[in-house]
Amino acid sequence: MPSPLFADHSADRPPERETVEALITQARRLRGGLDAVRRESAVDTGLAAGPQLRWQRALCDLAVHHLDDLGGHLDQLREGLPPATEDDPAAEAEPSPAPPGPGPHERGSLLRRVGSAEWNLLTDEVSWSDELFAMFGRDPSDGPLTLDELPSLVHPEDQDGLATMVTDCLVDGRPIDGEFRIVRPDESLRTVHMVGEPVLDADGSTACMWAVLRDVSELRRSQQAVHETRDSLHRERQIAQTEHRLAVELQEAVLPPWRGSLRFPHGGPVALDLAGRYLPAGTRALIGGDWYDALQLPDGSTLLSVGDLTGHGVTATSGMAMVLGALRGMAVAGQRPGPLMGFLNQLLDSAAQPALGSAVCGRFDPVARTLEWAQAGHPAPLLFRGGTGRALDPPEGVLLGATSGAAYTQHTEQLEPGDLLVLHTDGLVPRRAQGVDAAHEGAERLLALAPRFAAARSAQDSVRIVVEEFGTAEREDDACVLVARVGG
Repeated sequence: MPSPLFADHSADRPPERETVEALITQARRLRGGLDAVRRESAVDTGLAAGPQLRWQRALCDLAVHHLDDLGGHLDQLREGLPPATEDDPAAEAEPSPAPPGPGPHERGSLLRRVGSAEWNLLTDEVSWSDELFAMFGRDPSDGPLTLDELPSLVHPEDQDGLATMVTDCLVDGRPIDGEFRIVRPDESLRTVHMVGEPVLDADGSTACMWAVLRDVSELRRSQQAVHETRDSLHRERQIAQTEHRLAVELQEAVLPPWRGSLRFPHGGPVALDLAGRYLPAGTRALIGGDWYDALQLPDGSTLLSVGDLTGHGVTATSGMAMVLGALRGMAVAGQRPGPLMGFLNQLLDSAAQPALGSAVCGRFDPVARTLEWAQAGHPAPLLFRGGTGRALDPPEGVLLGATSGAAYTQHTEQLEPGDLLVLHTDGLVPRRAQGVDAAHEGAERLLALAPRFAAARSAQDSVRIVVEEFGTAEREDDACVLVARVGG
């Protein structure tokens, strides 16, 4: 309902119909594009929607409400324009194709969200539009509410705010622009945005007050959903960043601190030249439970091990720290590789957070130049000698934590001066195949490096060759490699 306040103003030039039609076309195209985005975000992938997806959906819903309101206002604006005439160039032009507009039911719902009212202070007359009656859930036969009666439908917490807005308008002549909640007769709660102005008589006194009220309940709910999902996404990201930092710190604290070649045993007749490297996954957030380790034991032998626990994050790295600590402790206590694997299997099987893992563990005797080793569902060490390489024949051993009471056998390999051992986790070589074929392909690609290993002068040089070959690939998982060269 237009305000009488504008009756004394000179009529502004109305917008041209062609301009309004163009705006409506653009709004419908935007609405059609947004519908396509909503359909893509709503595709059921069979997985629970994460915070990122929930936030995106909430933003889409909020944008829909804004575009629907914009479309409704433009439709109202068009209805208030004079019809196109034969002399109007817009009437002769072919309308540009646009997505279909809202249907009658949808368009009606848009119009019902906006209503108007006028309160005459001189005659006590009150007039409400039909849309306002529908918005308040009030039967038109019951009549409109006066300004004194209006607070009866307003939420108790918002009554003082409404009274202040009305008083400022009537007494000080300030425009009204604010929101309040109404409680409809069916006890449903709606949020209403009201804008209005006082209408002054000839002597400057307030004669009446008019207002346009808009139901913004759905819009506010969408905004609230955006805020909540955004906050949830922010919390999830903070948690993920904290867990990632903890996982990295735990991994760095557990893995060997040496960053170059290492020789074990110190002062022995035959030394192992050792070097290792951790290679992160293509996605650095995926910190897994991979490890490599070399430890000089009290009897002069050297412990070599690599392994991988399933999972990522703090759970995987903490499990890896537990397993690696147990492995070191049992090796120092004199356990041989086969029985040691059995104890590790029992440890994982009875852990509070059960996990699966693969590992290979070897004990190098510098006097006999032998490697006594066992494995648990892990790729076998690769032995390079004389410019060629082969995988060692693996002893029996299932994944750690897969079954209770599993037995692990061990093999002994005679080594020679200049031999090179490569121990690695299965994520080192990017996978092109699956299952057993993937492990076989990974070993073949490593064995193809034999000529380059033969030309390498140290274990560290051999590790660099591996990193040059596989370190830059976008691997799905993190990996470790440990290289040991037998001295003369």
